[in-house]
Amino acid sequence: MGTRTRIRSGQLTEPERTRMSQLGGAPAGIPGLLLVPALVALAFLLLPLIGLVVRAPWGRLATILNEPGVRSALWLSLWTATTATAVSVLIGVPLAWLLARGGFRGLSLLRALVTLPLVLPPVVGGVALLLAFGRSGFVGRLLDDWLGLTIPFTPVAVVMAETFVAMPFLVITVEGALRAADRGFEETAATLGASRLTIVGRVTLPMIGPSLVAGAILCWARALGEFGATITFAGSLPGRTQTMPIAVYYTLETDPEAAIALSLVLLLISVAVLVALRGHWLGGIRS
Repeated sequence: MGTRTRIRSGQLTEPERTRMSQLGGAPAGIPGLLLVPALVALAFLLLPLIGLVVRAPWGRLATILNEPGVRSALWLSLWTATTATAVSVLIGVPLAWLLARGGFRGLSLLRALVTLPLVLPPVVGGVALLLAFGRSGFVGRLLDDWLGLTIPFTPVAVVMAETFVAMPFLVITVEGALRAADRGFEETAATLGASRLTIVGRVTLPMIGPSLVAGAILCWARALGEFGATITFAGSLPGRTQTMPIAVYYTLETDPEAAIALSLVLLLISVAVLVALRGHWLGGIRS
């Protein structure tokens, strides 16, 4: 019996177990050589968050959060992030389907363009949105002339900016799930007479459900924290387009403790959502 087989079956002798422990555990475990940089990375990610919690003005927290400007910024952030996520699901899932199942030329280029907002500086995305949908933009001019619609510096602009930067998270997650999905189930349903719409709704979507939830959660979290594209395209009008990240930025100049409190609220909201739905998004990412 080979060593790997005996490891799986738990038939190692005591000296072999001791020797493996000295080597850093089972082969699937982390080698001791990687443990130190892993702990350094963990500290790098967690220490700033711990500092935020430690420095938070807990005694003033309720007073700060009761200020009208803070409540309006928080409410605006929550509903625009939720709306941006809903829009992303509505149009992003079909786009992911196209990228995963399409067979036309130029698909690789299209996939690269779709994921471009992931690496594009957010402020550049805001400028691009302004040039496209601003009053002098090539689309915004038509909307203004034909329908009298002005998008920049409105709540609609906030939703558009958040959708632009967040939707790729949903698209790439769902696309990966569609590529990995077993198409045999779809083919079986087709042979049994199911329509294409029935196959999509009752076979494919349930199969990629965890990934769809994972992508939606990542999309929502990214939209909630969006700053650069939003302030460029929608501005910072209190009570109208000033979201929580923008409020944190401006509050930091006048009241650092209040800025810490607002940052803490965003942190707690994000952590609460990820913890509450951890089974869904972990399952979606693993799939």
